[in-house]
Amino acid sequence: MWYNTLTLKEYGGCGTIPHPLLWGIMKKNITALCEELAEPVAAELGYVIWDTEYVKEGGRYILRYTIDKDGGVGIDDCERFHRAIDPLLDEADPIEESYTLEVSSPGIERELKYEWHYECCVGDTVEVRLYKPYNNSKQFIGKLLPLDENVNIECGGEKLSFPRASVAKVNIYFDIKSLN
Repeated sequence: MWYNTLTLKEYGGCGTIPHPLLWGIMKKNITALCEELAEPVAAELGYVIWDTEYVKEGGRYILRYTIDKDGGVGIDDCERFHRAIDPLLDEADPIEESYTLEVSSPGIERELKYEWHYECCVGDTVEVRLYKPYNNSKQFIGKLLPLDENVNIECGGEKLSFPRASVAKVNIYFDIKSLN
């Protein structure tokens, strides 16, 4: 294994397991490696990797790619990317344990995680969720303004700025009522 392990023999057992303190580092390294493998494939097919996650959900490991392109992504795009990346992942074998490969679109209410996400979405209506209330609210909907040391939105004609550390989540906001 390329990462440190604890020997179970030290604890009266046999074999090795990943050290729990290293799980976060391993997960980040696996995610970064899998994204590096996928970026040229995505570009060749006309997609952008919106996000890559390696998570444990319900007792199983999942490698999840979220792809995007101008005009949006459909099920055929997800299948096309899946078929292209799957053999490369098998060959590179970046993940030791068994896992499920998932490919999806970011969706209409996509989460903004990285600076380039914010840059792409300036001017869009977003929902900002805070860890702690500001003016008795933890949720704000407004037009996304350029990012600086704060997440900035225009809400009701007023500019609101939230320190990044206070922001739990930012998503594109879609009001389904606007369709009526």
